[in-house]
Amino acid sequence: MYKTIDKFIDRLITESTPELPIWNIENIKWKKEPRWNYIDGCMMTSLLSLYEFTKEEKYLDFVIEFVDYYVDESGNIKGYDKEHYSTDDVSESRILFDLYKYTNNEKYLKAIHLSYEQVKSHPRTSAGNYWHKKIYPNQVWLDGIYMMQPFYTRYETMFNNKINYDDIVGQIKLVRNIMFDENKGLYYHAYDETKSMFWANKETGLSKHFWLRAIGWYLAGIVDVYEHLEDEILRKDLTKILTEAITNLLKYQDETTKMFYQIVDLKDREPNYVETSGSLLISYAILKGVRQNMLDENYKNIGLEIFNGVVENKLTEIDGKLNLTGICLVAGLGPENNLRRDGSFEYYMSEPIVENDAKGVGPLILAYSEVLRG
Repeated sequence: MYKTIDKFIDRLITESTPELPIWNIENIKWKKEPRWNYIDGCMMTSLLSLYEFTKEEKYLDFVIEFVDYYVDESGNIKGYDKEHYSTDDVSESRILFDLYKYTNNEKYLKAIHLSYEQVKSHPRTSAGNYWHKKIYPNQVWLDGIYMMQPFYTRYETMFNNKINYDDIVGQIKLVRNIMFDENKGLYYHAYDETKSMFWANKETGLSKHFWLRAIGWYLAGIVDVYEHLEDEILRKDLTKILTEAITNLLKYQDETTKMFYQIVDLKDREPNYVETSGSLLISYAILKGVRQNMLDENYKNIGLEIFNGVVENKLTEIDGKLNLTGICLVAGLGPENNLRRDGSFEYYMSEPIVENDAKGVGPLILAYSEVLRG
């Protein structure tokens, strides 16, 4: 099985260029110009994770070539504007730390400091959480924790004497307090502090449903923050949040595939489906959580079962080509001029289901890296 995955990864990198990576289905579908983005960032992060364990130079070489298309010698990043104020944009910048570590090339260091300028000035809710994006004012989306906090943590650890650790973990705690449903044990996709958006509950400000990939991003963000957080008290806080979330999630696991559903708690409602990317992010969070002693060892087999369930059910071969299927292309809420994205069950079911998108492939490789570590 693992040779099959290796073959699949090799295909993805040999058939991709920085201008046209085959895993960025959104760019291909909507003919977007190449820019610094979380989709490519997830893929680069996963390849660096694989390199860290295997030491196979082809993975590092590919990432360097890819990133050098975007980062010039002055540390400027093609297509990046900090005043765009999107947490998604900062997500790709996390790979710069490893590239600087491996190469000592100063341009990566300059690009790190450039990205941190956004972290310092990014707008926040009155409670203290980063807005998901400037175009989504006063809104906290669950996936924003993955997008922003791991970069923020690593910067504080390496360059800023850890002075903002309380802010980093405090934002995760705020998400737990505001967006967690105590009865179902699940996290809502998003929260509008003003409680005025058309998709938001007028009393709570919360969106209607528990979207799988948002939960997956959140859990992956927690284990990634933990990795670079050098404070045992705050680490215990993250361990508690992760353990609670995983324990509750497992109540909704599909018994046959061991995967999870696009809308987590409505598995019996048609046309809900087991979704690949979110399931893999959960597998990754569990396996990395066990490795980092955040979760008990008995969770390891659960993480492996999820990973194997995805590989057995969603990694298919047609005409000699491997494809990872069952990936929700995208899901969001609003803005005001996009009433289709209303957070309803029907909306989440209407988004395209694609194959080989990095939002699924990246988590596959991340989880695979954890599997290889044993």
